[in-house]
Amino acid sequence: MSGAPERSEFSVGAGRSGPTPPDEPGAGLNDCGVEAGGTSQLNFLNEVVRLLPTAVTVQDEQGNFVFVNAAAAAQFNVPACDIVATASGALLPSKELNDRINLARGVLQSGRIRISEELIRTDHTTKTYLTTHEPVQISDRKLMLSSSVDISGQKAVEEELFRCAYFDDLTGLPTRRVIEQHANSLIREGEQPVRFAVAFLDIDNFKHINDYYGHASGDELLIEVARRLSFGLRATDMLSRISGDEFLLLLNPVQNDAELADYIEYLLQRLKAPFFIEGSELFASASIGVSIYPDHGDSYEVLRQNADTAMYHIKNEKKGGAVIFDSGMQREALTRMEIEQSLRLAILDKRFYCAFQPKVDIRTQQVRGIEALVRLRNDDGVIQAPGTFVDLAIELGLIDELTHLVLAEIMRSIDLIDDRFGTGVSISINVAAKQAGNAAFMTSFARALEKTGCPARFIVEVTEDAFVAKTRFQTEVLPVLRSLGVGISIDDFGIGYSSLSALADITADEIKIDRSFIVDIHKRPRSQGILKAIESLGDALGMTVIAEGVEKFEELAYLQAATRIKYAQGFYFSEPVFLEDLESDRRAVSKRSTGSINRPLQENRLTYSRVNGYSP
Repeated sequence: MSGAPERSEFSVGAGRSGPTPPDEPGAGLNDCGVEAGGTSQLNFLNEVVRLLPTAVTVQDEQGNFVFVNAAAAAQFNVPACDIVATASGALLPSKELNDRINLARGVLQSGRIRISEELIRTDHTTKTYLTTHEPVQISDRKLMLSSSVDISGQKAVEEELFRCAYFDDLTGLPTRRVIEQHANSLIREGEQPVRFAVAFLDIDNFKHINDYYGHASGDELLIEVARRLSFGLRATDMLSRISGDEFLLLLNPVQNDAELADYIEYLLQRLKAPFFIEGSELFASASIGVSIYPDHGDSYEVLRQNADTAMYHIKNEKKGGAVIFDSGMQREALTRMEIEQSLRLAILDKRFYCAFQPKVDIRTQQVRGIEALVRLRNDDGVIQAPGTFVDLAIELGLIDELTHLVLAEIMRSIDLIDDRFGTGVSISINVAAKQAGNAAFMTSFARALEKTGCPARFIVEVTEDAFVAKTRFQTEVLPVLRSLGVGISIDDFGIGYSSLSALADITADEIKIDRSFIVDIHKRPRSQGILKAIESLGDALGMTVIAEGVEKFEELAYLQAATRIKYAQGFYFSEPVFLEDLESDRRAVSKRSTGSINRPLQENRLTYSRVNGYSP
């Protein structure tokens, strides 16, 4: 042996000769168009290429197929012999094969490799192939060698990832990323200043719909809302769902503000029509804020923020309305943000203080109870009334912690309270209606009241809507509070739902008549009639009636002379008394009481922290 390997050669058929019989040595890969050298090595090579999962074809300078393996034949769903044996210039059985003819001529003429994705349709399916077309020279012949790999699975994954990234899974609408890119392209690429609008839509009370009807119905509602908003949009408009119940609408172009206002009003009315979902008739509305380019911003982000600001402005004033942004709203939003940050810091720094206002027997002037009123001291030392921060605390989800802080402050000062008002007075704490309907919070609050060691001294004050709209308060919370001996008071009675059917189902201990009925009661006959009706209602239900907001002697005189109401509360008797005033009073008493034994402050009262809750 010389040591040199035996060399075998094969060549691709020069013309469209008939197939080599399959039982002869050296038959081609598909038994079509291949001439073999007759050696065992060539047969081995033929068999390997025939079994390759990669589709392989060879074409000549005219584009004629001179070689097709089994995978390529399956790719086109055409027998290999039919492809190779087709006469030069004749049409092949599929469009994709005919396209390959012109492609081969171009590749061989340029002499450059071409890589492309091919979409090949057959009777059964459509698949995507990544194909490399390479010019080669074999036996002095210029040929194009093509090899294809099926990437249909990979493309399906890519398309799914693209859909998830750019389209909302529930509604099929574009995501915020798509509408942002579209708006930026309008700003960046516009040859002339283009005027378009960005409308921010938020479905009103969507959480209540979800809670009452269930999340499946909520999802169906979102789908139907998307359909209604999409109806009638121009090809240049775009609608996007950017989060749970929020949509963004880009209207391009906008001719004038009047036309825009008319269209937004049309959307509002369309959304107010009933939705029929899973056998139920649902009613919904949306609040819409609008900003206009370039009037209200020179970038998408500024336009979106201003539309968002306008939406919250109208939602706070009137749900189901729409408004176009103006600079005053921006100042309002900045002020709100400052208050929000101040509120969060105040809770962290415990800058909330309690003031106590007595409930007085209007005939004996004896104090029956006190109401704890929360106040906030700002950075400048100014005391702020609850109207400036309580609603915001509720909206931000901070009210629960604030309520626990009030209870902790009361217990820290219980000895001062007893010294000033007496050990037998009740102590009222206000709980928002949203809290009252939250069984988890109320359960934790009830446990905190129990840990004080004197839960029966406390009265929980809630407004009427806690009873009417929050049935969980009556069914789950009331029994727990009653088992502890905690009293229940209906605050601001007469300005909420005033549902007599709801009152018949509860066992509150007192009704507090809102101040609006007490102001100048001595010269308002209609208010006098309402007052007598509430008084009779309290008697019939066994509830104590308390008049809130008594500030004038004439108001007190009327209550004493013309009603059976026993108790009242207001500035006429006492302004809210702060703890620091109680401490000052106690020090003054201590100085006057020389030689007496004063009761020391109790050191084992509960304190409250954000991390550990209540602790001794």
